[in-house]
Amino acid sequence: MPLSPLPQIMLEPLVRAALLEDLGRAGDITTDAIVPADHWATMVLAARQPGVVAGLDLAGLAFRLIEPAIEMKVAKPDGSRLQAGDIIATLSGPARGLLTAERVALNFLSHLSGIATVTAGIADAVRGHNAQIVCTRKTTPGLRALEKYAVRAGGGSNHRFGLDDAVLIKDNHIAIAGGVRPAIERAKAGVGHMVKIEVEVDTLEQLEEALALGVDAVLLDNMSPEMLAQAVQIVGGRAITEASGRINPSTAPAIAASGVDLISVGWLTHSAPILDIGLDTVA
Repeated sequence: MPLSPLPQIMLEPLVRAALLEDLGRAGDITTDAIVPADHWATMVLAARQPGVVAGLDLAGLAFRLIEPAIEMKVAKPDGSRLQAGDIIATLSGPARGLLTAERVALNFLSHLSGIATVTAGIADAVRGHNAQIVCTRKTTPGLRALEKYAVRAGGGSNHRFGLDDAVLIKDNHIAIAGGVRPAIERAKAGVGHMVKIEVEVDTLEQLEEALALGVDAVLLDNMSPEMLAQAVQIVGGRAITEASGRINPSTAPAIAASGVDLISVGWLTHSAPILDIGLDTVA
């Protein structure tokens, strides 16, 4: 499926806030003192290491908000695989604007490209199986939509975006409700017919109980590949199966081979290292 860009109206408040934070009270005093106002330059966004690019719309917006005359020509659109040294985009315009917007543009671009890169790595690890890699709500406050977009750019899919997307009954809900059955029954009574219900289970006994109550999905938490395979067999297509808990590229293939539908990975968004991208002057 083609990668759909996020609407500019969602991006601008975030980029504008980041630029205002960086500009402080007096603007870019270094660039303004050194670079003539009429000096034009051509610069390139270049990959310093292999990865997957994401966040070019944010980078371009950062440059344009500082200086509308800046033009950006993209060579490697979001979702593209990169090798070290690849030119991602070429920018031309007033040099002051290019240098003033540089750090904010690179902060967004490097962060989101890092998420896309690690997502691609674990998605590659499970290729050949039916399991999809999905993210979680373990995101940077205020940047959830961007980080989940980066997951999509890396070949992953999105779990719920917020607490109002769907019901996800977790262990603490079950403990407070007094068991799987009362938790599910209360959830069904409390939400509308359009809302899906997923329940986290730690044992096959809990799984059987949840399935008997007709849930839409089951989160199989911290189960071994062997136990996951048993769980998938028990489910028998009656619900979506999701594996979760300390999953990495080395363990993901065995988990995917169990037959689960989804593999949720929190560190895609909360711990991905940045992808090293630089802005280099060429003219």
